[in-house]
Amino acid sequence: MCGITGWIDWRNDLTQHSSVLIDMTETMALRGPDAAGTWISRHCALGHRRLSVMDPAGGAQPMTRSKEEVTFTIVYNGELYNAPELRKELEGRGYMFATHCDTEVLLVSYMEWGRACLDRLNGIFAFAVWNSEEQSLFLARDRLGVKPLFYAQRDGLFAFGSEPKAILAHPEFPAEIGREGLAELLVIGPARTPGHGIYSHMSELKPGHFMIVDRSGVSVRTYWKLESKPHEENIEATAAHISALLIDTVERQLMSDVPVCTLLSGGLDSSALTAIAVQYYNRTGQGVIDTYSVDYIDNDKHFKANVFQPNADSPWIDRMVQELGTAHHSVFFDTPELFGSLLDAMRARDLPGMADVDGSLYLFCREIKKGATVALSGEAADEIFGGYPWFHREESLNADTFPWSLSANIRSDLLSKETADWLRPREYLDERYRQALDEVPHLSGETGIVRRMREMSYLNITRFMPTLLDRKDRMSMAVGLEVRVPYCDHRLVEYMWNVPWEIKTSGYREKGILRKALKGILPDDVLTRKKSPYPKTHNPNYLAATRAWVQQILDDPSSPVLPLLNVDHLRRLTALDAATMDLPWFGQLMSGPQLFAYIGQLDAWMREYRVSIR
Repeated sequence: MCGITGWIDWRNDLTQHSSVLIDMTETMALRGPDAAGTWISRHCALGHRRLSVMDPAGGAQPMTRSKEEVTFTIVYNGELYNAPELRKELEGRGYMFATHCDTEVLLVSYMEWGRACLDRLNGIFAFAVWNSEEQSLFLARDRLGVKPLFYAQRDGLFAFGSEPKAILAHPEFPAEIGREGLAELLVIGPARTPGHGIYSHMSELKPGHFMIVDRSGVSVRTYWKLESKPHEENIEATAAHISALLIDTVERQLMSDVPVCTLLSGGLDSSALTAIAVQYYNRTGQGVIDTYSVDYIDNDKHFKANVFQPNADSPWIDRMVQELGTAHHSVFFDTPELFGSLLDAMRARDLPGMADVDGSLYLFCREIKKGATVALSGEAADEIFGGYPWFHREESLNADTFPWSLSANIRSDLLSKETADWLRPREYLDERYRQALDEVPHLSGETGIVRRMREMSYLNITRFMPTLLDRKDRMSMAVGLEVRVPYCDHRLVEYMWNVPWEIKTSGYREKGILRKALKGILPDDVLTRKKSPYPKTHNPNYLAATRAWVQQILDDPSSPVLPLLNVDHLRRLTALDAATMDLPWFGQLMSGPQLFAYIGQLDAWMREYRVSIR
């Protein structure tokens, strides 16, 4: 995993501006702590920061190869899990390779097949290739958007980067936001509308898209999207298909020349990945795999079961460690560390985000990095298999909005009258929701609950899942850790997209078909465990810390966030006791304490990034 950046300017000689390229590249030193490289020509400049995972000695970037006097130069962030098969096919076509890394395989694949190479790739990626003859830049992003790729256009310039900070380091792209960017932050956030870059002039290349930049302009096209078709297999065949896909996916993603571990919560998703990894390690004689879990000091004293988190993780983690014999590491954080991580998390995203849900992952990844460079995580299983409570609750299904955004009134009440009049929050949220529904590829004749569950799956895969993938990428890469997400394998996603809801919930259980597919891989008691989300702190000291932060902001007349907010209403919220602070700010992961932390991050972001609103 790495960080990539660059820019194109047809009017100027970029070789005279190498310092700008270096500045842009260095913003991503945390993503790529092992090496740096730049390449610059008259009109195109490319930068790369490297985290070495495959072929540490031979995979330096930017990487250049020639074919029939045409030079191709690539910068690439990601992993190709089918690189060995592609390499073998390309060798059969006469190509020779100088390295063992997937970067060269990707570059040669593009040289051979052009944009059609994307259909052959199994992996997570964002890359850019410069063609010297055509004077064109080809950029692409993986099908599910696991790896980020932002771009910006202004006054004839085109710039791109793995993170906004790389683009903001270019002097032509200051930190400005307009009405839409502010609405994304205050109405949608921490989610984002697909393709929205928040900053003015900035966008994000959507998952499953590529773009071409040349003298004629910029064109963006789709190469992959979800396609609906009838599901022909019965329950038994479906479970067997899922099991085979998941095993193949995990085994592919265990490939690495550096230490690999898994994240283990004791839940269905992470336990399945770990069990498959252990079986593979045992079969191939690779020894004992390391596993990691996270929790908070004294959380056991404050934990209270609810519909979203019915039980604590720790007993189940112990159960799986004993079952599988992994080398387990339990990581604990206290409130001061968690509160202190909020600014680091904001800087990693270049935006306010999921508050302590981000910060705790940042701290967790920082600890994991001490013993591993690659980790496997269970992200996306709930979106793909329909595991979240809102898939199964009528109030969410009938809400006529995003099921994690049931707090529209709470958000509107937080805004100053001027801000609310400008943003029109309810209208903005409804517009984005309708836009999402209009994209859903329904089968002919789909009605009733069948139609609604198709919509719910689409909303979760294209609107909620990217928020968690953003979180996973930014927090892990901010400490130089690569996290792989097997449930995002596009073959599994494509297959599950068309599995009927009654099969997905076989046995009348959420993720019933996944439980059936894992029979014999996991113990029965783990197979039947109720879903439990990523742990968050229940310590009242965290609420006290975030409350005090917001009160300090409210008392500071120079705070840039004050004109945006209904200050009197926010003061009333800070006076509420802990029992009344369970506000549904964003799904099940963010409530009262996270609302305060989000406002604190917003204020800090506006100050530190010198954000102007236009």
